[in-house]
Amino acid sequence: MTSMVKINRWVDGVEKEPIGGLTADFGAILPALAKQGNRLPATFSAPLNSCSLSTSKLSGSIAIAVRGECIFTAKAQVAQAGGAAALVMINDDEGLLQMGCGNETNLNITIPVITISKSGGEELKKSMDGGAKVELLLYAPNRPILDYSVIFLWMMAVGTVVTASLWSEITGSENSDERYNELSPKESDAAAAKQEEDKEILHINTKSAVVFVITASTFLLLLYFFMSSWFVWVLIVLFCIGGIEGMHNCIVSLVMSKCKGCQKKTVNLPLLGEMTILSLVVLICCLIFAVVWAANRKASYSWIGQDVLGICMMLTVLQLAQLPNIKVATVLLCCAFLYDIFWVFLSPYIFHDSVMIAVARGDKSGGESIPMLLRVPRIADPYEGYNMIGFGDILFPGLLVSFSFRFDKANKKRILNGYFLFLTIGYGLGLAFTYLGLYLMDGHGQPALLYLVPCTLGTCVVLGWIRGELKQLWSYGTSSETPAAGEA
Repeated sequence: MTSMVKINRWVDGVEKEPIGGLTADFGAILPALAKQGNRLPATFSAPLNSCSLSTSKLSGSIAIAVRGECIFTAKAQVAQAGGAAALVMINDDEGLLQMGCGNETNLNITIPVITISKSGGEELKKSMDGGAKVELLLYAPNRPILDYSVIFLWMMAVGTVVTASLWSEITGSENSDERYNELSPKESDAAAAKQEEDKEILHINTKSAVVFVITASTFLLLLYFFMSSWFVWVLIVLFCIGGIEGMHNCIVSLVMSKCKGCQKKTVNLPLLGEMTILSLVVLICCLIFAVVWAANRKASYSWIGQDVLGICMMLTVLQLAQLPNIKVATVLLCCAFLYDIFWVFLSPYIFHDSVMIAVARGDKSGGESIPMLLRVPRIADPYEGYNMIGFGDILFPGLLVSFSFRFDKANKKRILNGYFLFLTIGYGLGLAFTYLGLYLMDGHGQPALLYLVPCTLGTCVVLGWIRGELKQLWSYGTSSETPAAGEA
């Protein structure tokens, strides 16, 4: 049975950042504590593929080999015959390869056999090729059942959805929902259209929902096949632009709701035109924040800036884009549901790799992941790393939860006979099921929408059916067949 491995390393006696690895299905079991392991020198096999007896002295050292040319068990047997205490095999991509032994049952491999990622191997090669003395210590610490970062990430995701739904209440912008208080779905389409145009709200329709998912699949494939350092920079720039816009909108909205007089002082600038001094100051601060994050995005604390920018951007998106009814929600969420399952679970049968997981990990960009996700460092996990959730896993269900709040408000429903509370609980439970699945699958990436869609859309449909309101939810806001302004 395979298990995660932590490889402590020293270069000329100076301790460096540990490398993560994965044990093979065969070989010796590693100790769970670092103090039980042995610190041994690392030596390259010669030949480097470890497919034939090594000409370099491996006795009492940890052999380093590369993938290819022969089967894994053969590499291990060669290293063991040379006297190596363990074998570390460098994979040819960023993933941690699971090394099996096929149908062989009479193996006599008594040394630990571990695989590490391509980037981890390059770190070792860089040090060893420079003539430095590299020492390694291998051990397999037990992972905690629950890492505290999961709870924090859960709170951020649920908090983002709830905050976006209640944003008009938080900022006191009663006018933003005025039509829901004064108009029923069958009243004054012209007045409703005018207010929507003033708000610049984009209503999603069934056609745009399908097109969006197809476009997302195409973009995901482009990321998978053409991901590189320059492509990552393009995504970083786009993320920063969206984050600046989102943060600016959130801060200005909050300040203006508390200080009505702040909008009176304006300034006329080239290109930007007339804008309030408050808006200009906030814009400059947001720009500095985004630039500092981008410049330090590889620092241990960069996740804070990324999450702040990401949450602000999603809050703004959930204000600008809205679902008109459950019919459109069903099309959008069902398409997203199939999209998530296909690119996580089924894509390996076509591309020999999980496309979604490979892109999220940044396998083809030197291990640098795309910024379109929230991440929190694992606090109690000895293997460190991050727990992550993609923006789509917040935005897609968030659109439905926001709709439920608007529907409840328009129909003057109390919290217990409305939909908002139950969909929020459903979203929270869906996320909890996602992390439970992640634990049961030994950390293998999960399509979160597999759990979130049934827990949100399913909850809404079942509640609507029980209350006899499903038809109203399904056709809400469709009194006219003519698309309203701002419809997509």
